[in-house]
Amino acid sequence: MTDDTLSDARIRALASTDDDLRRLLNGDWIRYRTSPALQELSWEAHAVCAEITATYYRSPEHARRLFHDLIPGAGADIDFRPPISIDYGMRLVIGDRTFINADFLVIGGGQVTIGADCLIGPRCAIYTPNHAEDASRRQDGWELPLAVTLGDNVWLGGSVTLTPGVTVGENSIVGAGSVVTRDIPPNVVAAGNPCRVIRPLRESETPPPAP
Repeated sequence: MTDDTLSDARIRALASTDDDLRRLLNGDWIRYRTSPALQELSWEAHAVCAEITATYYRSPEHARRLFHDLIPGAGADIDFRPPISIDYGMRLVIGDRTFINADFLVIGGGQVTIGADCLIGPRCAIYTPNHAEDASRRQDGWELPLAVTLGDNVWLGGSVTLTPGVTVGENSIVGAGSVVTRDIPPNVVAAGNPCRVIRPLRESETPPPAP
């Protein structure tokens, strides 16, 4: 039995006794604060993140193994720099050869899909939960996790924030410090708060000569 199979079996077992975990997996409203399973899973994920951060420079291979154990959907040849903070590794998919710089943050249980060959700048954050707008429901702890998607070959500059439900199309570049509140199409440069398309990508650039 593989680690992924064991993880899936554990999630199914937890979901059989926890309504909020079942609702999360079905894309429905949840209450994290009243869910033993969601709290258990997120606490465990943060403990693994802390161990990755603590051991990365002493034992990078061990840290990489922990990273892939935490994120079963992580592809091959992913490079990252600690610290990282991820609420639910099971809800994250990362494509091959993606690079993730320091202070990467993923909040909430919405499905997050990062394509192959992406460049994630330092201090980038992905927020997936929307809390209830109705004051009484918000006080009761209701939130709706929404999916966030990055296409292949996306470049996020430093300190980019992605809000719940957004998609950034393949090849696009999001400028440093941007707050993405709406979908960004493929093959553009976008920036700002809120983030807006500035121009299409240049069709060709001449790289500097080799030293």
